[in-house]
Amino acid sequence: MKVLIQRSITGIAFAAIMLAGIVIHQYIFAFVFATFLLLTLYEFYKISEKIDYDPSTKTGLICGFLLFVIFFLAASRVIPQRFIFLSILIPLFTLIPDLFDSRKNGYKNSMITLAGVIYIALPYSLTCFIIFPTSLISAEFYPWILFGIFLIIWIYDSMAYVFGSMFGKHKIAEKISPKKSWEGLIGGAVFAVIMGIVNSVLFHEISLTNWIIIALLIVTFGTSGDFFESKLKREAGVKDSGNILPGHGGMLDRFDTVLFAIPVIFVWIILFGNI
Repeated sequence: MKVLIQRSITGIAFAAIMLAGIVIHQYIFAFVFATFLLLTLYEFYKISEKIDYDPSTKTGLICGFLLFVIFFLAASRVIPQRFIFLSILIPLFTLIPDLFDSRKNGYKNSMITLAGVIYIALPYSLTCFIIFPTSLISAEFYPWILFGIFLIIWIYDSMAYVFGSMFGKHKIAEKISPKKSWEGLIGGAVFAVIMGIVNSVLFHEISLTNWIIIALLIVTFGTSGDFFESKLKREAGVKDSGNILPGHGGMLDRFDTVLFAIPVIFVWIILFGNI
């Protein structure tokens, strides 16, 4: 009972911070999501160290933060959007520290530092262009599309867990994630699509068809992100990515679905969602 209470309190607090970060104000969003980015990226580097890599954590954190800042300032038009091309230089900066590293695996360590920026920092940074839709002439803060995306992710994760716990018999990839079942995936997918339909009523900027496609992209790529993180933890020999969220693990545990889903959703809605 004590664990359940702790888990519930943590879940409610985390959800409240997430909601506040998304919907209240653009600068609160920037603060909350930049903080989440740094915490998630730090956990990734700590896990990498358990797999015998030695990434340049400070360099990766600085580069990941700079990427987010550039994207946020460009998306909100604080700086001209052409300055987004400054982000092309950031991957180069992640490689510089290991140029002067005499250790044998310096090259591999540089790749892990860079991988963290791409895997963690890039998806977080892309959310900036979702809360500032490019179709608007002015840089108007519009958080509801991102809010709708997270609603689908939360519903999918929750219902996949419920259906998997109740009916899960056929495992998807037992060696990577023993608890993930096809029954859970299908149950979660149905409710994700239903949430997409609800979103089309609540948030009219994206059509019904596009919301349903976004839900299916979350099911497909979000699940892939879940398995990727599970494999990463298995190789590192850890149960959770961290312990910052009592009863829920770490930030990477909470955002594994998001990290794979957001880049694909971003590309889709930019090309076909008219935002």
